[in-house]
Amino acid sequence: MSSIERLMSLMTGDEKHSAAATSTLDVLRVLYERVLDVGPETAGDDHRDRFLLSKGHGPMAYYAVLCSRGFFPEEWLAGWASYDSPLGHHPDRNLVPGVEISSGSLGHGLPLAVGTALGLRAQGIGSRVVVLVGDAELDEGSNHEAIELAAALGLEAITVVVIDNGSSSYAVPGRIERRFAVEGWHAVTVDGRDHEVLEKALSHRELCRPNVVVAVVEEK
Repeated sequence: MSSIERLMSLMTGDEKHSAAATSTLDVLRVLYERVLDVGPETAGDDHRDRFLLSKGHGPMAYYAVLCSRGFFPEEWLAGWASYDSPLGHHPDRNLVPGVEISSGSLGHGLPLAVGTALGLRAQGIGSRVVVLVGDAELDEGSNHEAIELAAALGLEAITVVVIDNGSSSYAVPGRIERRFAVEGWHAVTVDGRDHEVLEKALSHRELCRPNVVVAVVEEK
């Protein structure tokens, strides 16, 4: 058992969302351990990279990774989702250090990423905005509008990570990548469990184009 898996094991009681949590684990580890320029000491820095968890249900992996990076103490994990715990079933940006957006209601993270990237551009800040969504979450119409707008505005700061576990309404292999590519995004599909491949894909930035990485994992 890895150290992250040990931290996840301290949180129990939300077994129905365990697949949602474990599906994101490898992407989250690679982002926080190898890609994102953010940590507890820079969480308030305007020039930090931003990570937005739009797939906010089942956040155990997210909490475990944040804890492993020192955003909050391990003691918080055992009491997660209890009445007086800051760690809820959905992450709350006002309660959990390192959390950029409160999420769980699907379809909002990508539009928020567009607004964040526009705000950073207006300030002349080149920081990255990475947003993680689920494949089924792309059924929400607000996401398609955000996909169109991000490409039209050339928001190169944005990287979307789509966790593809075959749970969308009309799951067809390759369809997610094509959906972004036809709008002008730089799009790739990778093995969502391969850390080396994930690091290469997530580190890539395309000039004047937003990026999407479709991370394929086992079916839900």
